[in-house]
Amino acid sequence: MTGLFTAAQVRAAEAAVLARTPGGALMQRAATGLATVCLRLAGRAVGLRVVLLVGAGDNGGDALWAGATLAGRGAAVTALLLDPGRAHPAGLAALRRAGGRVVTDAGSAGLDRADLVLDGITGTGGRGGLRPAATGAVARAVAGPGLLVAVDLPSGVDADTGAVEGKAFPAQHTVTFGAVKVGLVVGAGRGHAGTVHLVELGLHLPAPAARQFTDADVAARLPDPGAGDDKYSQGVVGVHAGSATYPGAAVLCTGAALRTRPGLVRYAGTAAAGVRAAWPEAIVTDGRPTDAGRVQAWVVGPGGGTDDEARDVLAEVLATDLPVLVDADGLTLLADDLDLVRDRTAPTVLTPHDREFTRLGFDLGADRVGATRAAAADLGAVVLLKGDATVVADADGTVFVNGTGTPWLATAGTGDVLSGVVGALLATGLPAVEAAAAGAHLHGRAGQLAAASGPLIASDVVAHLPAAVHRLTTGQ
Repeated sequence: MTGLFTAAQVRAAEAAVLARTPGGALMQRAATGLATVCLRLAGRAVGLRVVLLVGAGDNGGDALWAGATLAGRGAAVTALLLDPGRAHPAGLAALRRAGGRVVTDAGSAGLDRADLVLDGITGTGGRGGLRPAATGAVARAVAGPGLLVAVDLPSGVDADTGAVEGKAFPAQHTVTFGAVKVGLVVGAGRGHAGTVHLVELGLHLPAPAARQFTDADVAARLPDPGAGDDKYSQGVVGVHAGSATYPGAAVLCTGAALRTRPGLVRYAGTAAAGVRAAWPEAIVTDGRPTDAGRVQAWVVGPGGGTDDEARDVLAEVLATDLPVLVDADGLTLLADDLDLVRDRTAPTVLTPHDREFTRLGFDLGADRVGATRAAAADLGAVVLLKGDATVVADADGTVFVNGTGTPWLATAGTGDVLSGVVGALLATGLPAVEAAAAGAHLHGRAGQLAAASGPLIASDVVAHLPAAVHRLTTGQ
């Protein structure tokens, strides 16, 4: 499991190390790690053309020290000083001793022919977007052929929220120090960070602000059935989804549940004919949830409509003592009476996209993690906020940020698939926040597999769920 930390948490941990180590040792450790990753990415040192974008302070110092190491290995290194009077003096001296070139004009830095560009402009201490002097240099770097690598954090990205105000450095890779910052994996920061590489600094870190599941973490929550298992022992999930208007929601949600944990899925709703035709493996009831039989968790809302009948069904399901996932039309109905969730003692998972989140009465803003955590605490529920980086928060403050997926998942019906996946995991008895986070991870992996052959539709994601489970649990 990957811990995600705020800038303040990392600075405090660094301060403890700085207090017991020689001056500059921590920076040189970070810079050595940065140079090592750069050499691995570039595949060579001799003849490598490197341009450093150097701002004031320690982030620029990290870039300069790494540049000195690269120059010592045979690279041609040029440092473009964007704030010449405030460049890190020791790093600047080291670069010059190693034979590096120093310029103050972007036009003479060689950005149009660089093989590698290091962004050492602002780092975690920066606030707001890039300043005008930096914007021009970054534009030249983007237009050039060089691999774009951010030092610790892409400049212009908020380390805690991933928010970008104005322009930011669009890294293809980010080499971060000591710990992965929250802003690298959420919000606009996720898109600007590219592939994130962690350089360990030996920090003693507190409990993380958020977490991210790895494939191994999710695999551990998807055990294969054993010799003593039967169709009831793997979790029985009930699905009330779809309608005459949206029968596909029922088919997709039911299919996703079956493809995730195929022990037993019970469908109860008005799209029974379509579900029977698509999934003969499901137990189908053309009626209300109370007619479905014993289940261990419910999914309610996808494509179910917002009429009085749908409202009654939602209230009926939430009145049970079972885990319940509410999505789509169910969230629209819930917005009129949030106490239906606040008054529950059984686990509840809500899966809104941005518009549904605000419809529930919560402000989103730039801090997606903070907003999701606040909504979960208010409702006493798990809130899964969909997006490029899905955020899952529990009422106790536990937060996961999903690291899988593809932009191709932004298509109709994939939310219904996600509901079925998470519902199936809820029925196995997983804690609700883990079921939601693991479900988002698995859904993202299935989407990536489906997108490997081109544009996907929601049915493709359902079809690729078994392969995604196989890859997670076997590593193949």
